[in-house]
Amino acid sequence: MRIALYQPEIAGNVGAILRLGACMGTAVELIEPLGFVWDDKRVRRAAMDYIDHVAVTRHAGFEAFRATLGPESRLVLFTTRAVQSPYDFVFRPGDVLLFGQESAGVPLEVAEACDARLRIPMRPEVRSMNLATSAALALGEALRQTGQLPQ
Repeated sequence: MRIALYQPEIAGNVGAILRLGACMGTAVELIEPLGFVWDDKRVRRAAMDYIDHVAVTRHAGFEAFRATLGPESRLVLFTTRAVQSPYDFVFRPGDVLLFGQESAGVPLEVAEACDARLRIPMRPEVRSMNLATSAALALGEALRQTGQLPQ
């Protein structure tokens, strides 16, 4: 199981997700371009020393990222434009959980390249959750279902 971030814009969110990956034993893939300078100290501040405990891979773009996916990997997009809940979806151990830009999500061609599209349930009067919060909820459910939660 891996988390992939499509062109993330906010260093603090990436740092928090790196910390999440470190705590849960999940690699994090970053699909460039990033909306901030990678050596930005805000990333390290949010990730703290946890950044040394997570596998991070940067990809030059979406196609470069897709080329790394093996046959056992399904690309599962989390988007406010989906209708299926992750709580009604059956995750597999090789799934890659994909999250879009904080301001715009992913372009249509990226969404169409995904094997599944899921929407975290929330009240209708609000637009979306924070990226790191969404990743934590999604990863927790996926790891729970696949028996991969750390002890």
